[in-house]
Amino acid sequence: MLQLNVAIDQNSGFCFGVVYAIEMAEDILNEDGYLYCLGDIVHNDEEVRRLERKGLRIIDHELLSQLRNEKVLIRAHGEPPSTYRMAAENDLQLIDASCPVVLKLQNRIKNSYDKDEKIYIYGKHGHAEVEGLLGQTNQEAVVFQSIDELNLDEVPRNMTLYSQTTKSTDKFYEIKDILEQSGIAVNANDTICRQVSNRDKELRDFAGQFDKIMFVSGTKSSNGKVLYQVCKNQNPNTYFISQKEEIDTTWFSSQDTVGICGATSTPMWLMEEVRDALLEL
Repeated sequence: MLQLNVAIDQNSGFCFGVVYAIEMAEDILNEDGYLYCLGDIVHNDEEVRRLERKGLRIIDHELLSQLRNEKVLIRAHGEPPSTYRMAAENDLQLIDASCPVVLKLQNRIKNSYDKDEKIYIYGKHGHAEVEGLLGQTNQEAVVFQSIDELNLDEVPRNMTLYSQTTKSTDKFYEIKDILEQSGIAVNANDTICRQVSNRDKELRDFAGQFDKIMFVSGTKSSNGKVLYQVCKNQNPNTYFISQKEEIDTTWFSSQDTVGICGATSTPMWLMEEVRDALLEL
């Protein structure tokens, strides 16, 4: 026995947007026994599998177009206007669990688009939230994951900058500074969710208290990748796992202190499973 001292970060786990979506899904699953969901309800395979066992059916836009007279959940990431039009045409009842922070961002981008502003979105290509944002601009906004993707000589001298809600605040302002130093007038809109951005400092504080850190997250989670790096920068002995089976005993020494934390898409029950597995080593 390694006799590890293990603690879970109580600030980790689902953000309110994900909690809201999952509660809505579970209420309908308890009533109807099944529910269609457009895309993974959360970027965590273990939680998706748990809900699929309860009757959740994950579908894509192609399958959505074939459904008639069904209930379909819109997850926290939100959807573009085209999805709502399709649902109306197909007599689908949308259970809209779009995060209020995302909806507010969609409305702001739509207003900018209506004013003919040159819109740039700092976000992950192909991400569900970003696709919803792009839809507000008739696919005309420019999405970039890194400032390196932009030819600064070709960027309009006046532009409007937005961000995917789960991106790093520091990185957003760093991008704004680089653009402005290049002579570009930037109308910057900090649209990053504070429940996510505040996690940076909380996690740095948490990660510094332990010998080792287990960061638990789904591999599809953008937020997970960002927060894992925050932990890793603070504590080099940080390990990324998606489930308890990925724990490697060679990471630990006898009586290590181990902190467990995760993304805003990581369920508390999964972190508790990791804790129990560590205590048995």
